[in-house]
Amino acid sequence: MSGTSAWRDVYLAVGARAISTCGDFLAATALVLAMQERGAGGGAVAGVLIAAALPPVLLARWTGRLADRVDSRLLLIGAGLAQAAVCVALASVGNVAVIVALVAVLGCGLAVTAPVAAALLPAMVTRADLPRASALAQTATSIGLLLAPVLGGVLTGQFGLRVPLLVDAASFLALAAAGLLIRTRRGRPATAGAADRPAFRLRADMLLWSMFVLVGVVLTAVSAVNVAEVFLVRDVLGSSATVYGLLGATWTGAMLAGAWLLTRRGFDDAGLVTVLLVMFAVTSLGVFATGLVPAVGWIFPLFVLGGMANGAENVAAGLLIARRVPDAVHGQAYAAYGAVTGAAVVIGYLVAGLVVGPLPVRWVIAGAGLLGLLATAVLAGPMLRGRRVSRRPVGSSAGATSGPPPA
Repeated sequence: MSGTSAWRDVYLAVGARAISTCGDFLAATALVLAMQERGAGGGAVAGVLIAAALPPVLLARWTGRLADRVDSRLLLIGAGLAQAAVCVALASVGNVAVIVALVAVLGCGLAVTAPVAAALLPAMVTRADLPRASALAQTATSIGLLLAPVLGGVLTGQFGLRVPLLVDAASFLALAAAGLLIRTRRGRPATAGAADRPAFRLRADMLLWSMFVLVGVVLTAVSAVNVAEVFLVRDVLGSSATVYGLLGATWTGAMLAGAWLLTRRGFDDAGLVTVLLVMFAVTSLGVFATGLVPAVGWIFPLFVLGGMANGAENVAAGLLIARRVPDAVHGQAYAAYGAVTGAAVVIGYLVAGLVVGPLPVRWVIAGAGLLGLLATAVLAGPMLRGRRVSRRPVGSSAGATSGPPPA
């Protein structure tokens, strides 16, 4: 891109991200509540959640290439309109199998739009401005996550399932509108020709490969804790549903602050690796300590630390991908990263479902923390060695093209 950042595009992108994230999780909340009220059982609820999470994992190989080779504007508009239509259809059906199938189709749309949006962000700003832009994107996501459960519960309670799903449809229309208005584009033949397109091989970069593995392990542990946490708070510590909800909001709210930790000073790759390792250790240590607390009040400061570390981790990981992967294959890199995080969430949920009950819940949570600490210790060496190898020149531009397409 040129020497200046396209902040108008950044604000459009992060605004659409906040709206669509909120709409997605609002609809998920509404669907889970509706399933429970209809007596569909835990299998149906799990089916909906897994159907939403699996497409970005299974389709990453193809959607990443699509994000790199097809006009980003076309993909955002097309996928946004298609997802809006699916939400309208969801609002009109009641069969569980059909609902699960339509949710899977929505997940396919997310598998396309997520790497497109992620790869567009470094194309909008200069290298120096990328930490701030990444923090804005993380903030938008966190705000959407904070608002979604409340809105989903209120709207479902007042109007049933139809209204939340129509709200979700409107959020996808907002995403399509943003795709139309954003001037930064990538994936067009003029800017990313197949002849000179570099290959994306994750294993060629020890730092990134180790980071992907570490993210997967720690997120698997945290996802298992998300399942076990309700039993610790409600059954073991005897606290209320309100406190449980406040704990979730505390973690997500702390992510807002953590996302901005990296914007105060410029970090090179070596500095980002150090930050990542420290934050992963803090997150894992907080999880471990959560399994040992004598009272629920101790969990709040632990969740503040864990949430802040989580927010910083997300931004640091995105920055490393943007810096060390060639611009033309950013879509494949971010799709692969999304596949790792999505798979980790599903595996964490499944493992927790198997061990919560047979094992004491404190053991499950403390064990998850220990797993994260062990993974951090094992992978610290490869990451620290890999940081010494710069995959891109320091002065390399961060993006593809900015501004309207040539006439």
